[in-house]
This record gives sequence, C-alpha cells and structure tokens, in this order.
Amino acid sequence: MTDRTDAAPTAGGFTFFLLALAAGLGAANLYYAQPLVALIGADIGLDETLASLVVTIGQVGYILGLLLLVPLGDIVENRRLIGSILICAAVGLGLAFVASEPALFLFAALVFGVGSVVAQVAVPFAAHLARPEERGRKVGSVVSGLMTGILLARPVSSLVAHFLGWRAVFLLAALLILALAVGLRIALPQRRPATTTGGGASYGALVASLWPLMRSQPILRRRAAYQAAMFCVFTLFWTAVPLLLASPQFGFGQEGIAIFALAGAASVFISPLAGWIADRGWSRAATGAALLLAIAGFLVTELGVATSSVVVLAIGAIVLDCAATANLVFGQRAIFMLAPEIRSRLNALYIATFFLGGALGSALASPLYEVAGWGSVTLAGSAIMILALLYYATEFRRG
Repeated sequence: MTDRTDAAPTAGGFTFFLLALAAGLGAANLYYAQPLVALIGADIGLDETLASLVVTIGQVGYILGLLLLVPLGDIVENRRLIGSILICAAVGLGLAFVASEPALFLFAALVFGVGSVVAQVAVPFAAHLARPEERGRKVGSVVSGLMTGILLARPVSSLVAHFLGWRAVFLLAALLILALAVGLRIALPQRRPATTTGGGASYGALVASLWPLMRSQPILRRRAAYQAAMFCVFTLFWTAVPLLLASPQFGFGQEGIAIFALAGAASVFISPLAGWIADRGWSRAATGAALLLAIAGFLVTELGVATSSVVVLAIGAIVLDCAATANLVFGQRAIFMLAPEIRSRLNALYIATFFLGGALGSALASPLYEVAGWGSVTLAGSAIMILALLYYATEFRRG
C-alpha cells in the first residue's frame, strides 16, 4: 500500500462514520463509571472514601495511553494500531464486568483507560484521510463522535444500570468495542507513516521527543492553553451541576440528573459548523467568540439558579458545551495543519495538556460548591475564561 501521509484520500463517508464511532465509544469508556461509583464500590467492597478511584484510575490509564501509545501513530501502521488499542479496551471492559474485588476492578479500569485513547488515534487518522480543503469538516465530524461519547456516556450508563445493573454497562461496552474493531479492520485503508517506510525512529526517541516538540511548536502551546482553560470550566460545570440538581432547590434523583445530562448532547451538532468555519480561515475570530460564549453560558446558568428554572440551566449547559466543542475543533484543525509526520504526537500533547485542565476543574468543583454555592462555580469558571481571553489578546500584539 502507498504511504497515505500526503496522498489523496479514497475513504468514503462510511469510513469517517466508523472513525467517529471509534472516537465516541473510546471516549465514553472513561465516563461510564462516573454516575455508578456508589453502586460499583458497594458491590466490589471498595471503601466509600476510595470509591472515586474507579474513575481516577481510568483517567491515569488514559494519560499513560496518550503519552505512550498515541505517539506510535507516527511510526506504526495506523489501522493495526487502532485495532490493537480497541482490543486493549475490550479486555479492560471485560475484566470490569467480571470483577468481584477492588484490585481487579481497578486494574481493569487502568486497562480500559489506556484503551480509551483510540479516540486520539482516530482523529489524526481522519485528518490524514481528508483533503486539505475539507480537513476541518472531516475532523469536526470525528470530534462530533468523540463529544457524543463523552456527553452520552453518563446518562446512558445510568439508565442501563437502572434496568440491568452496573455490570451490564461494561459487558455491552466490551461487545460494542469488539464489533467496532472488526468493522474498522474491514473498512479502514492502511496508512504507513513516512517513518515506517523511510528508516524509522525508535520508540524511545519518539517518546523523548514530546517535550522538545511542545517547546518548538508555538501554535500547539497556544491552542493547548485555550482548550485547557475551556476543558477546565467544562469539567467544573459537569462535576458541580449534579450536586446542584440533587440539592433541595431542584430535588432531582439519579434518573433526573441523567436526563439533564442529555442536554449537553445538543452541542455535538456544532462540530461540523466549527470545522466549516475553520476551513474558511476564521479560526482566530471564532476562538475569541468561543471563549466569550463560555462565560455567557455560566452567566445563563446563574440566571437558571436564581429563577430555579431547570430549562434555563439546561440552556446555559448547551451554550457552554457548544463553546467547548467548537474550540476543540478549532484547536485540532490548527495543529493538524502542521507537519503531517508528527500529527499523532501533536495530538497526544494537545489532549494531555487540556486533560490536565479538566482534572483541575473537577478537583475544584465539589469544594467550591459545598463551601460557597453555585455562585462560586460561576465566578471561578468566568475568571478562568477571562484569563484565557487575556492570553488570547496577545495574539494581536505579535509582529
């Protein structure tokens, strides 16, 4: 097969659909356990004070996969790499299904966390298959799948667990991943990176290149900083809002919170539009608009709390999620226009950086809400976005 790094693509729409599905199901693996922590902990005998580890360990696995597996996309044939990562995810999900003690479940979470990085191999693969003039739209369609997985994982796992038990969530996820692995093996073209056919680079040198690469790519650093701030406020909101909805003011139970989470799924429709905007060279102005839109979303949620209106609160959530999704597309489109031979490493650094922002947001959520209420969440989210806007303003002072 020819090297597809710069070749004109022959992939059809169904191939991009499968890549979007891989991104969505891969990302969803990280979020299934969030609303099920209490159920899982009680069933496997995990102490309540340690129950959040069922989520944390999966995130640790994800970061390890980002830094250790995703860069392989620059030196390993991509179709084979995606299949191997999907098998890793399926094994982890299967172990979670049968786990009856904490140690096995936490090991399973680590394994399927590593396997969840398939999303971050699928997105640059889509960029390689797309023609330059449509790259933003094609990347946007795959990012739509990724964001759909993130936004639907929590409500879907809550509802499945309600009717079939928490173990069914992981069994069904494993079966879907296995079916997807077969489908992608059939549908995806081979893509051999230039380093595979031109002498190659060692794995150690590949991983060692990550930090120098971050230092040498100003566009990567800037776009990662914007999305780190955006993902920080995204996770701040979605970690704190269940506490608000469960409070006496709204009185939602688990099913109600799951249904509310579906509101965020509306934002997936913004990805193709964001890709279209990026393809026309309007990313700089649109980035500023996205950062402002995130602040507007928080202000709308404040109005929803003041009026005790769950509808207004949901509108604020949709606005915030649209801002986060659009900014993600702008960032990935920008870094994928850089050197094709390092796209996988660029993407790994981009995602790992903004996931650190997400970790900060989730860590801040509970203390802020418990100590000072929703107003402190709004204030913190707005302050973070104002800092991002100040950094964004420096783009216009460069020569």
